[in-house]
This record gives sequence, structure tokens and C-alpha cells, in this order.
Amino acid sequence: SLVVLFGATAGAYGAKLGSDERELILLVWQVVDLHSKKVGTLHKSLVKADNLDLSDQCREVSGLTPEGLGKAEPLDRVLQQFSQLVSSDLKVLGRSSYTLCSDGQLLIRQVLHPETSKKNFLLSDCFYSFYDLRKEFHTCYPSSAAVKDQTIKTMAEYLGLGTDEAEEDFGVWQVKTMVAIIFSMLSEGCNHVFAEPETVKYKYETGPCSKSETVDSETVIRARGLPWQSSDQDIARFFKGLNIAKGGVALCLNSQGRRNGEALVRFVNSEQRDLALERHKHHMGSRYIEVYKATGEEFLKIAGGTSNEVAQFLSKENQVIIRMRGLPFTATQEDVLGFLGPECPVTGGKEGLLFVKYPDGRPTGDAFVLFACEEYAQNALKKHKEILGKRYIELFRSTAAEVQQVLNRYMSTPLIPTLPTPIIPVIPPPYTIATGSIRDCVRLRGLPYTAGIDDILEFMGDATGDIKPHGVHMVLNQQGRPSGDAFIQMKSADKAFMVAQKCHKKMMKDRYVEVFQCSGEEMNFVLMGGTLNRSGLSPPPCKLPCLSPPAYAAFQTAAVIPAEAAALYQPQALLPTTRTPQASAAAPPTVTYYPAQAAQLYMNYTAYYPSPPVSPTTVGYLAAPPGAVAAAATATHTPILPQPGALVRMQGLPYNTGMKEILSFFQGYQYAPDDYNGLIQLSDQARSVLQAPKEWVCL
Repeated sequence: SLVVLFGATAGAYGAKLGSDERELILLVWQVVDLHSKKVGTLHKSLVKADNLDLSDQCREVSGLTPEGLGKAEPLDRVLQQFSQLVSSDLKVLGRSSYTLCSDGQLLIRQVLHPETSKKNFLLSDCFYSFYDLRKEFHTCYPSSAAVKDQTIKTMAEYLGLGTDEAEEDFGVWQVKTMVAIIFSMLSEGCNHVFAEPETVKYKYETGPCSKSETVDSETVIRARGLPWQSSDQDIARFFKGLNIAKGGVALCLNSQGRRNGEALVRFVNSEQRDLALERHKHHMGSRYIEVYKATGEEFLKIAGGTSNEVAQFLSKENQVIIRMRGLPFTATQEDVLGFLGPECPVTGGKEGLLFVKYPDGRPTGDAFVLFACEEYAQNALKKHKEILGKRYIELFRSTAAEVQQVLNRYMSTPLIPTLPTPIIPVIPPPYTIATGSIRDCVRLRGLPYTAGIDDILEFMGDATGDIKPHGVHMVLNQQGRPSGDAFIQMKSADKAFMVAQKCHKKMMKDRYVEVFQCSGEEMNFVLMGGTLNRSGLSPPPCKLPCLSPPAYAAFQTAAVIPAEAAALYQPQALLPTTRTPQASAAAPPTVTYYPAQAAQLYMNYTAYYPSPPVSPTTVGYLAAPPGAVAAAATATHTPILPQPGALVRMQGLPYNTGMKEILSFFQGYQYAPDDYNGLIQLSDQARSVLQAPKEWVCL
């Protein structure tokens, strides 16, 4: 038997049903015996929603009013009545089992499952299996319209069913027409068999993912704005009703190994992914979640792994994973098991523990633990911030993808990171960002946050050849992330005008980008932290020194770092030099160096044409003293690293570290403390600084 089911919400209708998170307000159903071709009683039930504010479309199409809905029963009571009435009708027809049949998948997947999940009550088993009448119709009549274009009305018209929608109440006509369509499909000419129902997964299945797997990009989405404490089960609950692939939730981590509020989710097919995209800006608690398309490559980068140890650890399926952070470096498996105690036994004992280590075997202080059930995991989470040894331990829910991501991050970290091979001369040509009122620049606004230099060049097409050298400037926000803005210096005002006309509102990836013509002065205001809008220019916030044009008189007399060492961190495009009223047009080139945060931003970026995506807005810079400039300008330089890999950079040193501690750290490695000439030609002043680390301000 089939139970033909139709429903409506207080909001959108038709193809957008469920996309606006509005609640269910109407259910209509009727039992159909496929063997005897008999039908049961047609039932129509109003549902009382928490929010009775109906959309204009709902009022117009359904004819329902808030007053009428206010007298109805809530959803949980209506679903109880549904089960009782269906059972009663089945007995009358001499049947005992049934499967739902709905017009498309939206009512089941996008309305009923999400709403009951938010209201914390369970749907009966019958809602986890159903027939999609549109798919069954297209299978029976292949020459009919595509499944996505089908409606009850088009299917009825294809069969020539003479039904008048105006003669029946809303919902009643739809169910009667669906029953008539089913009977036509069962006729002797068709003999259609309802054999393969759609299924909804009861729960999300965890599991590992290998980098060698092939992941279809049409099945992956990126969810943004997640609460930092959300787990894979929370994300699966947000997408309740849609089938997520096994191990298909990958929580993204930032550079510190902490969750950044984003996740990549892989669905079983593109149809489920398309339904997931309709949940853009739906809510998880009080937060709305943004949902965008992603690629299979991005998913594998986060969730894929190659370690046999990790694969063996994750081979135990349907386990709850807990991440422990802040463990003492001397902690053993016995210490961790003792910390957790008998109330939360670890699956497999020591085999259920995975310590995260550096490539040389040193512990990182992180570990992952497997538990057989939710109860044991909850007991473990109660120990959050309890003490082990002399340290408090943090415990969080985790996922198989996070295990892979953390292990990949630490195992791919070199023991001694080296500086990237410079691709620029020691002293670049004296170039600064142009100023003036000539409108030879363009501003790109609304760039995708993932867009890089290559994307911008592709976006501009043939106009790329008209960009000035070092003329692309990405604008970052206070957190060092892309702001969605960029400035491009063109060779002339005419070229800038042509680009603005040609590229304005042109698509880049899945977003349109606005392109405006502007002047160098306006560009400088924004790059220095000011704002440019319809009201005109707003100066940079001078209360934040890192955003203001630099004018540090204290650095004009004392050298901070020799020019030779500062040149190691020279960016490809020089930033504006300090300007004073007495500055002459023929000022010598300024040698610029970056503080630690700026150097890290520059080094981590690999696209160097035409300029790295840093700007004074987020980086800040100090001009080297005049003495260092003169020394750098007169010195004869050789390539910075004639011997690749001869120089190493150390991060994370204790503040009281001296030369003895550094030499002891490198004990066993061959180094040349007195032979610096093989790397860089140094003046006596520079050599004394490098040989006396106590006086060296490290970048």
C-alpha cells in the first residue's frame, strides 16, 4: 500500500518549499491499495505552528488564516493522529504495511525531518523511506518532462486527466490528482512497479577518508559560521533529512589547530548536495549558517589521510571520538586511561588511544580517544579542564576528518622550517604606490574570499597586460583574511576606464564583482586603513598606529637590523615610504622590513605576481634607518642564498633564550658560527649583530 502525502508550510510553496525554514501548517493524505486499486478515507489536518505569521504566497495559494491555524493541534499531535488513522484505514483495506508517496522530496527531506529535529521529537520509521512520485512518473513515462520540471499539474496534463483545481480545497485536489496519476501508472498499458523507494539515513556514519579516493565536486559543500564547539553530529543534525556520505563531515582547523567555524560536507550524490544548498542561512541554535559549493579537492585536503596508524585507529566504526588537548609531554597511555577512569572505558584499551607526535617522535600534547557509546563520551567530556599532572586538559568532540587533519598538519611540519628561496633581488627597483588625483586605478569589490592573484588576472582577461608592475594590491582585514577588496594600478586613466566598463559585475567563481575607477590617492587612503564610499574619503583611524601612515622618529637614529638582514624579508612590492613635508622627489629608496606577523603572512603566500596580497592595512611596516639604507645602497651584493637551505629560521623561542641554548639545540648538526660570508656579504656592523644574538631583534 501507498500513503499519498501532501503538505504545505507557512512560507514558500512549490520548488522553494522548506528553503525559508518556515513551519508545516497542513498535511493531507490518503491510503492507496496497489493490488485492489482501492483507496481509504482522505484526511486533511491543519497544524498549529509556533509562528502563525503566514507569507503572502501562502495566504493566496492555500486560503488559510492565522485564526484557523490557531485552533489546530501542534505537529507532534498531528503526526500521532496520522499514524493512528493510517493504521485504521489499512485494517479496513486488509493491509498491514505501507510506504509514503509524496510529490517530490522537499516535504520529507526539507520540511518534516529538519522541523522535527529542531523540536526534538522523533519521526516514526515510515518517514525514512518514501517514493518520489515525480521520479516514478518519469520512469514510467520517459518522454515526459525532466524530473526537476515536473509538478502535479504537468503530470496530470501529460496524462490528460481532466481535474479542476478550483473545485477542491487546497491540498485535497493535489492528493486526489496524485492518486489518479498512480492509478494511470498501474493500468495495463504501463504496469508500473513501485520497487526502489528513496531512503533517509537514520544517523550519520563516521569513517576515515583516504587521499587516494575520488570525490565528486558536485557532492561537496562548505558550511561557514558554525559554533566553534559544534561536532560532526551537530552538523549532521543541521542537514537532517539529507544523506551525508560515510565520514563526510570534515571540520576545518586554523593555523593554530583550532576549529575556525567552517566545515566541508560530502553528500552521497549531487541531488542531496543541491538540497543542502537550499539551507543557506538556516539556523543552528541562534546562529545562521552559510552554505556554499565546494570541491572534492578541498574536501580531500582537509579529510584525506595516508597514515596507516590513523587508518588502523579509525577502522573501528561507529565510535565516538574525543580529542584531548594540553597533555603533559611525559604523559603515557596508562596516565590517560587513569585520567579518564573506569566510568568512561576506552574502546580497546590502549588501542583506542592515538597520540599526536611530531615527525621526530616528540609529543605535541594532543591525543584522540575512542568510546563505544555516547554515554561514555559524555562522561569523558565532564572531565574538561580537570588536572593531569600539573596541567589542565581540554576535551572536545572530534571527527575522523579532524584526526586526519591534525595528523597531516603535524606530520608534514619540517623539523627546522627554512626560508623560501627569494625570487627578487636584494634591493628591488625604487617603486612606490602612486598618488595623485589621476584616475588610473580600479577598485574590485565583492571578491570571493578564496580569490587570489591568479583569479584576478584571469578575471581581467586581456586587460592584464595594461597593469603596472607590482600594481595589484589585495586588502586584508584586521585578522589577516581577505576583505573582498583589491586595487589595481593601470598604465593610464583610459585603461582604467575601459576595465571598469568591461568587468563591472562580471562573475568570478559564484559571485559578481563590482569594478570602479578611482585615483591613486583614493587607493592609498584605503590601503592605509581609511574607507572609500559614496560619502567620499574617510581618513585612517589614527588611534591604531598599525593602520596609520608610519612616521616613527624614534627609528631615524638607531639601527634596528642591518640592511643585509632586512633585505631577507623584502617584499616584492615596496610599501609607501614615510613622507615628511621636507621629503624630496629624489629621495633614496627605502629598505623596508616587516615585524614577525607581517613576515609570516608574506612567507605563507606563494603567488608572487604581480605583488603579494599584503598591504599596510593589516601588516604595518617600519622604515629602516638612513644609515642602513646608505649601507645597503652602496654594498655589493651577491645572491642571498647561493647555497639553498643554508639558512634556517626559528620560531617560538623562549624570550630568555641565549646563544648557548641555541647552539645546544643544534648540537649534532654542522654549522659555521664564524663563516657568515658564505651566505651574505656583511659589514662589520652586520657581522657583530649576527654574532651577538642578544642584540638581534628577530623577525
